[in-house]
Amino acid sequence: MGALQGKIAIVTGAASGFGAQIARRYVEQGAQVVIADLNVAAGEMLAAELGDNATAILCDVTKSIDITAAVRTCVETFGVPDVVVNNAGTTHRNQPMLGVDEETFDRIYAVNIKSIYHMAHAVVPLMRERKKGVILNVGSVAGIRPRPGLTWYNGSKGAVNMLSKSMAVELAPDNIRVNAICPVMGATALLEHFMGVPDTPENRARFIASIPLGRLCEPDDVAQVAVFLATDGAAYLTGLEVPVDGGRTI
Repeated sequence: MGALQGKIAIVTGAASGFGAQIARRYVEQGAQVVIADLNVAAGEMLAAELGDNATAILCDVTKSIDITAAVRTCVETFGVPDVVVNNAGTTHRNQPMLGVDEETFDRIYAVNIKSIYHMAHAVVPLMRERKKGVILNVGSVAGIRPRPGLTWYNGSKGAVNMLSKSMAVELAPDNIRVNAICPVMGATALLEHFMGVPDTPENRARFIASIPLGRLCEPDDVAQVAVFLATDGAAYLTGLEVPVDGGRTI
């Protein structure tokens, strides 16, 4: 029996990268998972790979109507979610702060922060009724130890990290646990944006040199932490800001 046997989860941004591996590990550990992503075709491919315990839905996390629809799909297909992973995120290209246009700024804050607001409105009432629930917000070490050139992104992830702690305190009386998972930059589609230079071995080496364990974050590094924090074994853990960073924040 898996560590998440009988659990029901929603993972946003789950069609690729960290989110896809979280979905894979959740299903592997016995959970039923709703894959919520703007790229619904990729989400459906992943759901087909994972079988009957996964389903995909088109979801723009910046829109409350889409988040509400994803939660409704979860309830109708599997049941009330035990776990929600707010994984969807975006960034701007590494550049001087004044070079980021307003439209990009607004999108970053809508995807990275407002999505958590929308999801809280959709799932907290359901979790409160049952007096249990787990919310995992994927923050970033960028919100703990910022890199130059990513100022607005760093600020958005600092907000995610702090929101997680504040939510944890407020929702604790309802036995709803909230934690932030804070990866260092990973080998995902956003890597070139984080670096601001082409993804060459030489450029990667410069960034890897800042990580004591000597490698980028892999999707499974994040997924394994997301599994543990969703298990009953983590029942006394809330309000954590967990760096998954190979020592970057030391």
